[in-house]
Amino acid sequence: MAEQAKKKAAPKRKPAAKRKPAPKRKPAAKRAAPKKAAPQKAAEDFASRAQETSRNVFLAGLGFYGKAFDQAQSRIDALQSDMETRRKQADKLYKELVKRGKKVEQDAKKSMNELDLQKQLESLTDRKKLEAQLEKAKARFEELKGSVSLKSAA
Repeated sequence: MAEQAKKKAAPKRKPAAKRKPAPKRKPAAKRAAPKKAAPQKAAEDFASRAQETSRNVFLAGLGFYGKAFDQAQSRIDALQSDMETRRKQADKLYKELVKRGKKVEQDAKKSMNELDLQKQLESLTDRKKLEAQLEKAKARFEELKGSVSLKSAA
């Protein structure tokens, strides 16, 4: 019985299945050439993309510089035109002020000539003329005094 128990405990093996023969492979020489070409092509692709990307980065930087230059140039042009406008206004104002100054100068000279201070000073310093004018004034005052007293007495 012990033998029978051993037989029952051990599982029965299935008969080994026949394996299919392995498919035939291509010769190694033909297959090796395409594998070497693929990594080389990928490396060339990577190198060309890297070169194109670096060129695009350079062109972007150049474009940025160009745009900044154009903006600065337009600001400078605007400032120059504004400055030119202000210069024209300043020149116009300057000419108007010179014209006005000439007119004021002419008016001042005309007034000075009318005053003729030299003659007035001479007439005031000349004692004889001054006394004659004073006598005339006193005589006129007496006349007026006399005419007023006559009217008030009547």
